[in-house]
Order: sequence, then structure tokens, then C-alpha cells
Amino acid sequence: MEHLSVQLFGAAGTVTGSKHLVTTDGRQILLDCGLFQGLKVLRERNWAPFPFDPAGLDAVVLSHAHIDHSGALPLLARRGYRGPIHCTTATAELLHVMLLDAAHLQEEEADFANRHRTSRHVPALPLYTTEDARAALGLVVPHDYGAPFDIGDVTVTFRPAGHILGSATVTLACGGRDRRVVAFSGDLGRYGRPILHDPQPVAEADLLLIESTYGDRLHPTGHIDELARIVTETAARDEFLLVPAFAVDRTQELLWVLRTLEDAGRIPTVPVFIDSPMAIDVTEIYARHPEDHDLDMRRLTDAGASPLATRRLELLRTPEQSKSLNDRRGPAIVISASGMATGGRVLHHLIRRLPDPQCVVLLVGYQAAGTRGRALQEGAPTLRIFNQEITVRARVVTLDGFSAHADQHELLRWLGGFTRPPGRTVAVHGEPQAADTFAGLVRHQLGWRAEAAEDRKRLVLE
Repeated sequence: MEHLSVQLFGAAGTVTGSKHLVTTDGRQILLDCGLFQGLKVLRERNWAPFPFDPAGLDAVVLSHAHIDHSGALPLLARRGYRGPIHCTTATAELLHVMLLDAAHLQEEEADFANRHRTSRHVPALPLYTTEDARAALGLVVPHDYGAPFDIGDVTVTFRPAGHILGSATVTLACGGRDRRVVAFSGDLGRYGRPILHDPQPVAEADLLLIESTYGDRLHPTGHIDELARIVTETAARDEFLLVPAFAVDRTQELLWVLRTLEDAGRIPTVPVFIDSPMAIDVTEIYARHPEDHDLDMRRLTDAGASPLATRRLELLRTPEQSKSLNDRRGPAIVISASGMATGGRVLHHLIRRLPDPQCVVLLVGYQAAGTRGRALQEGAPTLRIFNQEITVRARVVTLDGFSAHADQHELLRWLGGFTRPPGRTVAVHGEPQAADTFAGLVRHQLGWRAEAAEDRKRLVLE
């Protein structure tokens, strides 16, 4: 076979914009097609032309539906791509919710900017439209876990990654007798988490791309106890608990945990509001995909219980229902997207609640550099939202243990599933310190050839 190469066009030195271009025997396959989020210098890359010809791609293979892995698919279709987008069956269903929601938010934000003149661009334009998202969705081809399929002489296999519903590791076996295997971890999940299976091992690879979001640290334990304490204390003080949460996986896990704590009598029963149409849709999709469920989730579902609902749960789909929370006092728990406060309905709640000392903002997910969530986490006295400077008087609390990403020990545990060391291991999807630390750990502890990803670097396997 000819040389095999992988070029990194995102998620290299950062945790966002995942795009890896595989070239083999003249064939081009794009692993993931994510949007850049966070820092302005990264977000501006979304508006630039792709560093490859979309029309020249043979296929896109998607690890999962998170926007930093899938959100640029409408742009790809808009700029000439007409080939298949391969993913798991659950990812295919999630994409219909997430890409249309992302396009709607783009259009909504452009309309807001034009009406309120908050943009220096006149007129402000959406990055892409609902029509672009529908064009991309028309290219989606779903596959089951563990069912290999071919893209020319490249055989692709998805295995459960345990990160979110439908998330997968990807192996590409390239060539015939002298095949080379590229393995891509996508985003790896945790071991022993509720709802989803543990990450499934991969046996071999000549080149491994492994995420390193938490490659330099361990997740704290005791986060369930801490959540119980926070809910109990805020309820006793009649406080408003606002939780910016990812619509996919984090919202569902929070519902599971809150229900478990209620059933155990460890927290009082308070009204819980899910203020995110996408999170509501995604919760329904979770219930429809038992192939991703672990044993505890299946037992509850088979028993006729609703494992993703608290006793006083209200689902808010319409803007009017969302606005009904404006004058509501505590105790109440509002879970609303987005998880890093980069957009969505949670921004309207933050505008109203941040100046209120009777509000607690609970951060339960990774906050990328340059996001409003990171600013809150780092103690910013004000937050800029819709061209306004909002004073922060609310108490901001971070609860790290809910991360859906494997930590350093869990990443090493997954690497223990290889039957032989990969020829080359590259730490992608991590900020520089995390990726460098994890690559160094793999070199010194496992004795493997490992390095941190470099943006736009071409990795060649002769």
C-alpha cells in the first residue's frame, strides 16, 4: 500500500474543533467535523475555508454527536461535500436534534444582533442555516456497534466509548495484506457511570489518536455527596439553583442522580425544571436506545420505572414556559443549556440571576478556555452577555466529578486493553498541559512512543 497519513486540523492543543484527515491510497476520510468553541481566535477558524477540499473527501466518520465533533457538518455540506457521513445509530438520531438546534441558534443570534445592533458586522450572518443542517443530515449513514463496513479498501469499526449516547471509538483498517490500523478514541467515557456501558477496549493500532482532556488530573470522588449537600442547603435557604448543563448526557445523568438521591431520602423533593427543548428531545432518545444502556438502566426501564425523571419534574419547551421562571423564587433547580454558557436559554437566566445573591450557579462540566463558564469558574466579577456587563453576586460552585471524560487513570486503564503497543500514540483533544502531561506519562509508564498533538501536523506511516 502507499503511505498512510493523518493530518490534524482541530483538537490539537485544544479541546475543540475535532477534525483529523486520513489519507490512504489516494482516498481521503475525515474523522470528525467539529466546530471550534471558546477562545475568539479559535471561533474565528469556523469562518475560514476548510484546509482541505470538502468535495474531495470520500467519507466522513463521526465518533459522536457533540458539537465540537459534529457541528461543522452543515458547513461541510454547504461548501460542497456530498459523500456519506458514517456514525452509530444513536448518533444519527442525536444529530437530527443537535445540528438543527445549532443552526437555529446561529440564525437566532444573527437576528438578535441585527435587531439590537450588537455586532460590528452589518448585516450579521449565521455561520450556517437550518437548510445547511438538513443537507448534512441527508448524508448520514448509521451503523451498529461492532459491525464493520467498508470505505473502499478501508474497513471501519465502531465500538462503545461510554462518553455519551452513541459515542464510539473508531478503527480504520487500511489496505489489504499489509494493512495499517488507525485507531481514534473519540471522547472516552468513565468506568462505572450510570446509564451507559463502560468504554470497550481496542486491541491494536499502528497509529492511535487518544483524547487527553483530563490527561493531567484525576476526577474527585464524593461529588454525589456534595450534590446532595448543595441541593439540601439551597432548598433550606429558599435559594434558586441554576445549572448550566450539556443537553446531551449531562442533563440525563443529573436527572438520574437527583432521582436516586430523592428515592434514598437524601435530598428534599423540590421542583426541577429542564429548560432546553434539545435536552428534552435527547432524554427521549436516550430511552429509545437500549443498546447503549448498562445493567442498572435496563433494570429500571424493564421494571416500568422512569429512571430519567424526578418527582417534581417540569419540561419547558416553549419560550413562554422558559420566561415563566423569570419571577420564580426558590427553592427550585433549573437545568438549562448550554453547559459552558456559550449560548442557549441559560444566558437569559444568567442575565437575570447572576446579580441575585439568592442564586447559586452550579457548574457540572468542563469549562473550555474563553467561555463564559470558565470566566465564572475563575471568579469573574462581571460577565458579558448580549453586549451587557452583568454583575456576579450569585454564588458560583464547581462540581468536577460529573465529567463524562475519562480522567488520567481511566485513560491509562483503556490503554491497557491493547494487546501490543501502538506504533505511535498521539494525545489529541487536550489543552497543551494536559496533552503534554499525558503523552509523557504514556512514554515513561508504558514505554510507548507518544507525543502531544500539534495543530496541522501530518503524521505519516510508511
